[in-house]
Amino acid sequence: MTRFLIAGLGSVGRRHLRNLQALGEDDLVLLRSGNSTLPEEELAGLPVEREITAALQRWKPEAVVIANPTSLHLDVAIPSARAGCHLLIEKPVSHSMDRMEDLRAAVLETGVQVLVGFQFRFHPGLGEVKRLVGSGRIGRPISVHAHLGEYLPDWHPWEDYRASYAARRELGGGVVLTLCHPFDYLRWLLGEAEHVSAAASTLGDLGLGVEDTAEITLSFSSGALGSIHLDFLQRPTSHWLEIIGTLGTVRWDNADGAVRWWTEQEGTWAEIPAPEGFERNTMFLEEMRHFASVVRGEVKPRATLEDGRRALELAMEALASARNSIGARGAEGSGR
Repeated sequence: MTRFLIAGLGSVGRRHLRNLQALGEDDLVLLRSGNSTLPEEELAGLPVEREITAALQRWKPEAVVIANPTSLHLDVAIPSARAGCHLLIEKPVSHSMDRMEDLRAAVLETGVQVLVGFQFRFHPGLGEVKRLVGSGRIGRPISVHAHLGEYLPDWHPWEDYRASYAARRELGGGVVLTLCHPFDYLRWLLGEAEHVSAAASTLGDLGLGVEDTAEITLSFSSGALGSIHLDFLQRPTSHWLEIIGTLGTVRWDNADGAVRWWTEQEGTWAEIPAPEGFERNTMFLEEMRHFASVVRGEVKPRATLEDGRRALELAMEALASARNSIGARGAEGSGR
């Protein structure tokens, strides 16, 4: 039986805990600050540590699930990797590129495996999109559009959204980092992305001190062009993807999980519905099942540390582009 240490017991940490238990893993240790706003009942009887060094020395876990606020990820990940623990790190890997090389060096030194928590790699619909694109069914991809808008106050109705990590810059919040999934799955589907530019701002009435809306453009090494829309404001939630190819178009919508495509040869829309019984937690459960297999040495991580590093790098490039764009506009305004 594998011993798992779970760092961070907010919403996603609790989900990982429940999924580990559902998979029959019961050798679990919690590393927590005690600041969670969620009920304590489901944690009763589980050993708790407050500090990572003590947790590693006392319990010697084989695997660590890192689900604390983004800006604190590497405080747990680096010593855990040095201690020889396999890692599941929630996305994004961190809130900046600082210390990423320290983490990589620790992973290389000890040979541990790292899975980054991009759960949409486990969505069956996006798996079908990857198959369709890879088979050449829609021809050569020339353009892609990803749209992800979610109303932040609806995420955790039991707490003040303004106190959540997503709304706090010092914890790694802001829409670009918090909703960074498309940076990963677009690379997974279409290959390496490059030449990022972006505009981002706080446009809503939520009283946030971080950007709540971003429009990002990027190009891929294949020559395809892409755009990503992210926001904390849209109601109802909207998350979809469209890829236009030289022979057709494929669309995926997270609302029903289905994939629809049109090709020149068929001249009509075809559909692959989501599997029977699929719901949001299915992705997280499959992700955790995969991580358990990674820890046992049966498979390699589906989303590697390098994937996580590159997605973070693209997000940081988008934020830098947005800041530069604002600075340029400000300079132009002051000259008039």
